[in-house]
Amino acid sequence: MISNVDILEAMTIKLDDELPKTIEFKEGIRRAPDRGFTLTKNQTQIALKNALRYIPEKYHKTLAKEFMEELRTRGRIYGYRYRPESRIYGKPINEYKGNCIEGKAFQVMIDNNLDSDIALYPYELVTYGETGQVCQNWMQYRLIMKYLEEMTENQTLVIESGHPLGLFKSKPEAPRVIITNALMVGMFDNNEDWHYAMQMGVANYGQMTAGGWMYIGPQGIVHGTFNTILNAGRQKLGVGQDEDLRGHIFVSSGLGGMSGAQPKAIEISGGVGIIAEVDYSRIQTRFKQGWVSRVSSDLKDVFDVAKEYMDKKEPISIAYHGNIVDLLQYAVENHFHIELLSDQTSCHAAYEGGYCPQGVSFDERTKLLREDRKKFNTLVDSSLRRHFEFIKILVDRGTYFFDYGNSFMKAIYDAGVKEIVKNGVDEKDGFIFPSYVEDIMGPELFDYGYGPFRWVCLSGDHKDLIKTDKAAMDCIDPNRRAQDRDNYMWIKDAEKNQLVVGTEARILYQDAMGRTNIALKFNEMVRKGEVGPIMLGRDHHDVSGTDSPFRETSNIKDGSNIMADMAIQSYAGNAARGMSLVALHNGGGVGIGKSINGGFGLVLDGSTRIDNIIKSAMPWDVMGGVARRAWARNENSISTSIEYNKMRSGEEHITLPFIPKDDLIMEVIEESFKKIKLETLKSENKEDVKLTKEEIIIKKENIKGWK
Repeated sequence: MISNVDILEAMTIKLDDELPKTIEFKEGIRRAPDRGFTLTKNQTQIALKNALRYIPEKYHKTLAKEFMEELRTRGRIYGYRYRPESRIYGKPINEYKGNCIEGKAFQVMIDNNLDSDIALYPYELVTYGETGQVCQNWMQYRLIMKYLEEMTENQTLVIESGHPLGLFKSKPEAPRVIITNALMVGMFDNNEDWHYAMQMGVANYGQMTAGGWMYIGPQGIVHGTFNTILNAGRQKLGVGQDEDLRGHIFVSSGLGGMSGAQPKAIEISGGVGIIAEVDYSRIQTRFKQGWVSRVSSDLKDVFDVAKEYMDKKEPISIAYHGNIVDLLQYAVENHFHIELLSDQTSCHAAYEGGYCPQGVSFDERTKLLREDRKKFNTLVDSSLRRHFEFIKILVDRGTYFFDYGNSFMKAIYDAGVKEIVKNGVDEKDGFIFPSYVEDIMGPELFDYGYGPFRWVCLSGDHKDLIKTDKAAMDCIDPNRRAQDRDNYMWIKDAEKNQLVVGTEARILYQDAMGRTNIALKFNEMVRKGEVGPIMLGRDHHDVSGTDSPFRETSNIKDGSNIMADMAIQSYAGNAARGMSLVALHNGGGVGIGKSINGGFGLVLDGSTRIDNIIKSAMPWDVMGGVARRAWARNENSISTSIEYNKMRSGEEHITLPFIPKDDLIMEVIEESFKKIKLETLKSENKEDVKLTKEEIIIKKENIKGWK
């Protein structure tokens, strides 16, 4: 029989044979709430064995009790004592050990995701989105870092829901890291089974760029938020193409890892923003970082200041320390006209603490999660219903409300409000309010191929970032499209807007050839020694990276919005073309079972090998999504694909749809449905006649003496 000694001797890459000291939690660092312990005794036995798999046998007795206590009181095993004592942050790449540049680069990215200035719950490895983790526990973190130190250019590290499966032989042209997170089998792909798998230590909620190691702080979403708010103003408020949002107001909620981009975005777009947040520590973080300008818990003061700055046509962002439902109630009762309204509470995890009910403080919310989840869930449902009622009133008064892809409308439906869905029954036909992708980002950006391209200067030198900003700006023609003009101005003012939190990184919306040209330019700069190595990536929330019917693919109307082919093909195609890292996740910003999303990382080392990967992979990563959108008959995607077919003639080719005339289709349908109706009526009449005869016979047989 194989012993633990045999296992220990069979591995050269493993945790150090030394038990770390018990951790001391620092005051002022946010902690994740108790996620809930619901396992049976038998399941708990397996969960403990699962966690102890990483640990040499001589420490099992000590850690079994410790892990049991974590599981019982936190709903998960985090292995707190394995968290490094020293500060975790994305250091310059040359301070990491490694046998290949990619191995060192991904260590930078992981540590940046877990930086206390960036991560939502640093002790629980949660980067953003209430539950989005780099990996499940600190044993996995330590082991992953060891593997990255050992990895060579002829190996690939495989990560399955945070667990480093091992290093496997590959080649320099293959990905160095392949990641999957929470890819559950269909019949178990739901919140209840996910919660079970999470407690068992077999599933990791990677969100998008948390488990894909590509998060760059709130900057990662701010350009998209800027684009969304600005284009909402252009569509709904009559703002000109060359104007900003001066004199206009945007109201929303949330100042977390993603939602924290909202106040900065509204100020950059020139408008006035009010953002509600119940967790004062998140407000402090954004205020300290310069991402929100003013803080108040007095609603009269909040709206008075907003009105003052609207009248002055000057930008300002105000953090309201309080519940968004209270804020909307105040606006309704005081007839304050909100022009643009959204919400960014973590409604994909509404019952796990992502949504704080009206009338409950943030601390009370945390206590209820620990002591009385049933009551908490009831309060969440009640608050969501009230939240919806206030939005309805405001919309009737002229407010433009849009769902910001946080599963808000789905949460309202789950709270029992059938009125939120178009067909009054279920979510299959969508919701009565639009998603921001459905109305704005889809047709204006994704359909053309514009999406959240990003890069990190791995040297940690801010001068490198300034150089790349200038190089990217030189690659953009501001006169080609309105989107290019917006993007040109964005990168031109990026340094002035002080967007960096954590590593020296930048976000810039670009289309397929824009990303390709910038990537090639950057690699040339690395080759010439003008800048250090660069990590390229993108948010999974992109043109082709995510299939999510209520968000990224909500403007796809051919019925394929419920399919996940695009995201998986994007992931597979990027692996085949040699991206340094590929990741595929379940869930994202809308919750388990509601999305499949993927992303990539590409380390620029200045080589011609990387030039070739850029030329092949970068256009594919975008145009695969544009092609799918074109096939769904999205007009802007069709025009983009026609242009691409001409440009890449002889090299690539996209299948385009023929468009039948609506009159013809309706004529055929009307004629056919009339036939169906007549056939149904005939069938019903026959049944009625048959039933009548049977009834007559039965009645005769019941007559006394009938023969």
